[in-house]
Order: sequence, then C-alpha cells, then structure tokens
Amino acid sequence: MGAIALTLLVLLAVAWQLAMKQLQREIVAQLGPRGEVASISLSWNGVELRGLRIAAAPKSGWPTADELRAERMLVAPDLWAALRGRIGVRRIVVDGGYIALLRTRDGALRVLPSLLGPSPGRRDGTAAEPPSLRIGEVRLRDTEVAWFDASVRQPPLALRLTGIDARLGPLPLPALDAATAVDLQAMIEGSRTGPRGKLAIEGEVTHASRDADLKVQLRQVDLVVLQPYLSRVADGGVKAGRLDLDLRARVQRQQLHAPGRITLTGLELGAGGFAGLPRQALVAMAGQSGPIELDFTLEGRLDDPAFSLNENLATRFAAALAEKLGLSVGGVVEGLGSVIKGLFGR
Repeated sequence: MGAIALTLLVLLAVAWQLAMKQLQREIVAQLGPRGEVASISLSWNGVELRGLRIAAAPKSGWPTADELRAERMLVAPDLWAALRGRIGVRRIVVDGGYIALLRTRDGALRVLPSLLGPSPGRRDGTAAEPPSLRIGEVRLRDTEVAWFDASVRQPPLALRLTGIDARLGPLPLPALDAATAVDLQAMIEGSRTGPRGKLAIEGEVTHASRDADLKVQLRQVDLVVLQPYLSRVADGGVKAGRLDLDLRARVQRQQLHAPGRITLTGLELGAGGFAGLPRQALVAMAGQSGPIELDFTLEGRLDDPAFSLNENLATRFAAALAEKLGLSVGGVVEGLGSVIKGLFGR
C-alpha cells in the first residue's frame, strides 16, 4: 500500500513539473513581440516572472506607453487540467502591477489588446480561434490601474486607482460565460489639493450575458478630478467638493435595477448652476443642511439602444435634487451618469 502511495506521489510530482514547463512555454509564447521579462523561473508553487512589461503597439492610439507592468507575477498551473492534457491556471498573483484601461469614444472598454484583442487570421482569411483557458483566481496586490476615458473628452480623461487589492475569479477565457466573483478595494487619486477617495466593489458579473450583482461604494472622491463628467452638469465648474456613492446594481436578462444614494459634501461651484438648477439655491441648501444626500434608482434594458445610463442617472439625480429644492424638474436631463456608466460599458 505504501509503495502505491509513493508511486502516486512521484507521478503527481512529475505531472506538476511537466505542467509548469508547459505553462512556462505558453507564457513566453503569449507575451508576443512587445512583451519582455527580466527573469522567468520555476518555483515550487508555479512559474515566477520578474520585471514583466507589455508595451503598447506604436501608432495604435493607446494612451500610454505600456499596457501592463508587474514587478512580480506568479502563475500556478492547474494540475488536474494538466492530467487531462489541457493547459489550466489555478491562480495568478500580481505584485506591484500596473494596467491601463481605455474606454473608447463609443463607450467600449479595451483591456490588454495585445493579449485579449483579435487574434491574427488564418491563411484562408478567417479569424483564428483563441485557445480556451480557465483561470481559477487572479489576485492583485499593491497594483495601479490607469483609467483613460475617451468618451468624455480628447485627449482621454486620466484617472488613477492605486493600492489595489483585488480577487477575481474564475475566468473562463475567451468566452467569459460563467459568473466571476469580484472583491476589490482601491484608492482614487484626487487633484493636487484634493482628497484621495476610496473605492470598493463586491459581487459577481458574467461578462458574456452581462448579468451582474454588484455592490459599489465610493467614499470621499474628489469632485475636481471628475470635472469632465460634470462639465454639462456644473455650468461654471466645480471648485471643490467630495462625492460618496452607494449603489447596488443587479442585471438579469439585460434588465438593470440599481438603487443608490449620492452624497455631496463641501460643494463649491463656480459661476452658474448644477444639473440646470440655480447656483444660489444649491449654495443655500448646502449651507443650511450640510451634505446634500440624494436617492435614485436606475432602471432600463441594457440591450435597448435608446437606454443610456448617462441620461438615466442624470435625470434621476436632477429630479431628486430639484425635489429637495422644491423646483420644477422639467427639462433637467443633463449629466452625471458617466461617473458610473463604465461599469456596464455603455
């Protein structure tokens, strides 16, 4: 009995080594011509990469020099997938990472186009099918995300999320047709004199169907860095202020239901108004009651071309604000929805 157990252990050890070497070859192949790594080695728990960098393609319109960087990345193979002759990844851990995300003018989200973009076609002109790969979990530690949004201005608005600690998984690539759990905490960098905000996202999302159940929380986000999102709302600009947001977003069969609350604190406006409402009324309201708290609910079908989270949230937000001020809400539809519409790529 002991000999059988020892034999099984030896076979598993051999399978583990073969899986790691196969995974190492696959990683090197997938890095592509713009990928570079200072060192790559096999450790007892996976393939370790140091000094990883994937440069952006020249003349591609990518807003920064790199798509991805990581001081250290550990990729652990899935032993059971290897025993079935498949390539699988049990876990990816990224330390000291940097990743750039681009939201295009039409609202589409681009992430790692060199790895996740269209594959080169076959000789007969048809598109090549990307290989299937299941990643059990991705862990990000002390990572930075650079968010570039070309849908609100040119050149794209740049926001920085720093100190990210996140867990994502599983990720069935390329289909993304299973629910992926999300648990993320990050800091949102403010303006030069503004505060650093906090972001927390928890829940799950299925990319292929766009089903989702997410809790989103923002705390003490500097309104000045969100200025491009507010340009049509705050006629004279926002001089100072902080935003808190609590949102519970559920999407089933393309139907969105997302109740939430926005709190504005320390709001200072330039000349003009906010959401089409008089500046004097807002200043008086803020001075009398402190923070401005507004409840809203987003509803609509994501597959309806006429549905826009921008206008939907702007309408709800302005209506709630006008109701607090006792003003008419007729024609108040411009606004604030871009702050969160990136969650669903619309």
